[in-house]
Amino acid sequence: MTGQLRVALVQEASTLDPDHNRGRISELTPPDADLVVFPEAFQRDFGEPGGDLAPYAETLDGAFATEVAAVAGERATTIVAGMFEPGPDRARPFNTLVVRGGAEASYRKIHLYDSFGYRESDRLSAGPLEPVTFELGGFTIGLMTCYDLRFPELARALVDAGADVLVVPAAWVAGDRKVDHWRTLARARAIENTVYVVACGQPAPRYSGHSTIVGPLGDVVAEAGPDAEVVRGVLEASAIVEARRTNPSLANRRR
Repeated sequence: MTGQLRVALVQEASTLDPDHNRGRISELTPPDADLVVFPEAFQRDFGEPGGDLAPYAETLDGAFATEVAAVAGERATTIVAGMFEPGPDRARPFNTLVVRGGAEASYRKIHLYDSFGYRESDRLSAGPLEPVTFELGGFTIGLMTCYDLRFPELARALVDAGADVLVVPAAWVAGDRKVDHWRTLARARAIENTVYVVACGQPAPRYSGHSTIVGPLGDVVAEAGPDAEVVRGVLEASAIVEARRTNPSLANRRR
């Protein structure tokens, strides 16, 4: 782990039109970032709670992922973006993150949002339990999606797999306490694991916004407001090394 990583969080709303969303990837991807993160479900918004998502599922070589790869290649960057992908149960696709560009990976959301009155598992399938990481610019990036942020055991599994950055695309539904939970959980995952947390959400009014970059000692490097914007920051490998020297909690674990 060496050097720096320039990151950009694209806090933009997806619509119910996959063609429109796909067409905006090029427009919204900045030219000067090493890692560009779009929100969860950027390929197509969830729509009404409980709505059928199966008709919008695309394969990992379909139109959305292909466009992500093309734009990443044009901008010499790596893009992370959320989509729906067919699974073994054709009625319940996966909620998937695709990574294309300087690295290639895919992650199927493990923890489905069966909380706060929602039942994501009625319409989506949970992904395999194995943590997913990829290498980029001397950093190891671990992938989580939205509700996964509430499960510290997944973050720790990613760190045990080598992650020093956690990337969390989200569509964090707005509501009482939700921004406070989002901020608190992002900082907690960073502090307890001495990692950067790069969390990109969809904006208000339906979602919470407040995309954020948190440093490995819990300092907020950058944070958006509720509305659409691009958040930028630079991740420093030296900050992770220093955090783990100052707070060697990973090394001090006894279980």
